[in-house]
Amino acid sequence: IRVVMNSVITRFAPSPTGNLHIGGVRTALINYIVTQQAKKKYVKSKFLLRIEDTDLERSKNEYIEQITEALDWLGLDSDEDFVLQSSKKSRHQECVDQMIQDGSAYRCFLQKDELDQLRNQAEKKKEIFRVPQTYRDFSLEQQEELINEGKSFTIRLKVPAGETVFTDLVYGTIKIQNKDLDDFIIARSDGSPTYNFVVAVDDSDMKISHVIRGDDHLANTPKQILVYKALGFNAPIFAHLPMILGSDKKRLSKRHAATNVQEYKDKGFMSKAILNYLSLLGWNPDSDKEIFEIKELISEFKFDQVQKKSAVFDEKKLLWVSSQHLASMSVKDVMKEIALLDNNWGKDFEKSFLIDVISLIKDRSKTTAEILEMSKIFLEENITIDQDLIAKSIDNNALEIISDFKSALETQEQWNREAIETIFDNLMTQHEVGIGKVMKPVRIAVSGIPFGPGIFDLIVLLGKNKCLARIENILKSA
Repeated sequence: IRVVMNSVITRFAPSPTGNLHIGGVRTALINYIVTQQAKKKYVKSKFLLRIEDTDLERSKNEYIEQITEALDWLGLDSDEDFVLQSSKKSRHQECVDQMIQDGSAYRCFLQKDELDQLRNQAEKKKEIFRVPQTYRDFSLEQQEELINEGKSFTIRLKVPAGETVFTDLVYGTIKIQNKDLDDFIIARSDGSPTYNFVVAVDDSDMKISHVIRGDDHLANTPKQILVYKALGFNAPIFAHLPMILGSDKKRLSKRHAATNVQEYKDKGFMSKAILNYLSLLGWNPDSDKEIFEIKELISEFKFDQVQKKSAVFDEKKLLWVSSQHLASMSVKDVMKEIALLDNNWGKDFEKSFLIDVISLIKDRSKTTAEILEMSKIFLEENITIDQDLIAKSIDNNALEIISDFKSALETQEQWNREAIETIFDNLMTQHEVGIGKVMKPVRIAVSGIPFGPGIFDLIVLLGKNKCLARIENILKSA
């Protein structure tokens, strides 16, 4: 990473017009990683949060709260209090005024209907539309005369001749011919400054050294660089990350999967699993390793391993990554994660029993929500068995096996895995069937579902009385 002023200062700048998008989390993560890497050498490095709330109609405090809480849950903590872009209005106006006075920007009195007419004419001729520079060379006095006449105006930056060149950490050297750019608007007719203008001012004022964001912003970069130059600011280093697409190669939206991080939190995904998976969207480490803790990501991430090709979001892969993290975690840590999802879970049971429950089911679960759901087998007295499942899986032969299993349990004095295995062996011999023909109906009878942890350990942990009560219920209802 190149360094400006012996520090790396990055920022994440979401708009509070909705919940934090999963793509935004990937951007925040890479900014955070780059900052943490730099801190090892440059202690003044910072990861900052700027809330871009200038869309007054759509921006809401509830979204600001959700964004900050989500980042806190993910562990992507900013090094300073967040900045509201709307609090910088006077600074933005000051910079607009400066550019008008020094001649790097001008008031453009072309009206919307005029521009629409010119645009339509260009379309009919199949020509590229260019905004006329009618007012570009008007003096300040001439501009004032038009203002006094009551004419409305926008403010446009005078795009200079030549080319705009920058080196992107992902895309390499990019050159844009300035003649291909219109004199773009930096302040609208109502006086409000535009996105490309305020972003450049804010990033400079916050001393941002590295602007790391999605490559949908790549087209904005030349315009922002021109704003930097017009104001005499130093441009930062840019890095544009590949877009995240849905399975149909279109921009990720709700039709593909959940798109905001709160939904994944509610589904029982752990923060470290989400960060791990998102890091792999566009980044290819020099190994087959796919499961990373955040410290490993900080140690191993490199921009030259980031691909330019868009990344496809695959929730199945996210589930796999999540399952790998769960499998490697201690029971104690899994219990902490479960408490984040449901603080009342297992409150009426001994801790040792809960530890046994989690130990039995965590390696077969993909999320903590799955653990919560499967733990109901052990924590709830009564279970409801789907009638369709009974109809499909429990025939007369299966009922006989279940009944004989109940009789064997009633006379069983020892309660351990070996004793249960012996009962199964005897039932297989008695009914002349394989293990599956015994296992499936018994599993449904005692747990209510056709899958789950090892049947012998399941029965032992449930206990004799609970197993007998549940078998009695299914025999009555079948």
